[in-house]
Amino acid sequence: MNRFVASLLASTAIFGCALCASQAAQVTVFAAASLTESLKEVAAAHERRSGDKITFNFGASSTLARQIEEGAPVDIFFSADEAKMDGLEKKGLIVKGSRKSWLSNSLVIVVAADGGTGITGPKDLTTDKVKRLALAEPKTVPAGIYAKEFLLEQNLWSAVEAKVIPTENVRAALAAVEAGNVEAGIVYKTDAAISKKVKVVYEVPVANGPRISYPLAQVTDAPQPEAAKRFIAYMTGKEAGEVFARSGFLLLPADGR
Repeated sequence: MNRFVASLLASTAIFGCALCASQAAQVTVFAAASLTESLKEVAAAHERRSGDKITFNFGASSTLARQIEEGAPVDIFFSADEAKMDGLEKKGLIVKGSRKSWLSNSLVIVVAADGGTGITGPKDLTTDKVKRLALAEPKTVPAGIYAKEFLLEQNLWSAVEAKVIPTENVRAALAAVEAGNVEAGIVYKTDAAISKKVKVVYEVPVANGPRISYPLAQVTDAPQPEAAKRFIAYMTGKEAGEVFARSGFLLLPADGR
């Protein structure tokens, strides 16, 4: 290979890299805390394919929705419930037609893996075996709202309400059980699966539990709208679906029901 050809190839490679860099975008995603591990895995695969950079802000869906309402620069919102997305949609803060209800989950009762209280079912939460019950804030945070809905359905809420230790989000509820600060907690099945410090003593049957739905959508004032569309398409595709399913999430059908 002569010097001219080598120089031409090198210049072409440099130009190509510069072009890729110019086309790459940084996409900001606000997502429910329960999606942390699975979304990071999905994002890593998308970054390798697209060249885009995905950054996350994980937290309680209620907190994230409020930040979007206050004008936080964000491209995509991935909520753990429909209500928070409904609120943004009513205010014109998500792009029409971009919303998709994609995932579901289930609830479990957990205790500490070592020396956990001898609980076998929901009714045990009302006994002296449980003095403190960790829930994500049941007034505002989806995981806590779902847990309260289940306990109300079981006619147990009035008996356990005084025991409830509300936490910032579902991961905080899980951490309280792990640390032994409470005797029990109600969290998502997917959260319990990532912890070796808790054990599941009861799984709420999907058919008998609250309808859990995770919608995602592009935010109206997304700084990177085209890149946001690309990532939404990837998150709701087959490869990402396999990651979510492997993490324990349930994939909702096309109509979101």
